[in-house]
Amino acid sequence: MDEARFGQQGTLTRVWAPGGSRPSAVKQNRYEWLYLYAAVEPSTGHSVALQAPNVNAGTFNVFLKMLSDELGPKDHAVLIMDQAGWHKARKLLVPENITVLYLPPYSPELNPVERLWAYLRSHYLANRVFDGYQHLLDAGAQAWQQLTPALLRSVCACDYITPENER
Repeated sequence: MDEARFGQQGTLTRVWAPGGSRPSAVKQNRYEWLYLYAAVEPSTGHSVALQAPNVNAGTFNVFLKMLSDELGPKDHAVLIMDQAGWHKARKLLVPENITVLYLPPYSPELNPVERLWAYLRSHYLANRVFDGYQHLLDAGAQAWQQLTPALLRSVCACDYITPENER
């Protein structure tokens, strides 16, 4: 589980162009942002996501409730996440069917969802102009809808979570 910010000051990436040419790319200087909360089960590709205007304990509680509601009646999720302030806030309401496992500080390489953010930015959200907040919402939703369980399994696979016979 993790959150990522994307917005009008987006990511510039490489593009295909004829040799010797200098392709142009757009770069905005406005400051509207959108946050994407997501949890992915790396072995199945099952996921839950929420777009929000900010990151805080209240919004994270909404996400935890969504995740809890997605689980089956006999399911229990172990949510691996970093130690961001809103992940450890006193106002946090962790549902009974979710157990939180915090990653060590400064170790994003252990969080499989971090690779997903790089994938989304490079494939769907880079080199684009966003007119405003609604356009950001639409782009985030369209990008997320392109992710299939097989793609999520591939992008989020990691040795310490996914058994070798499932990779």
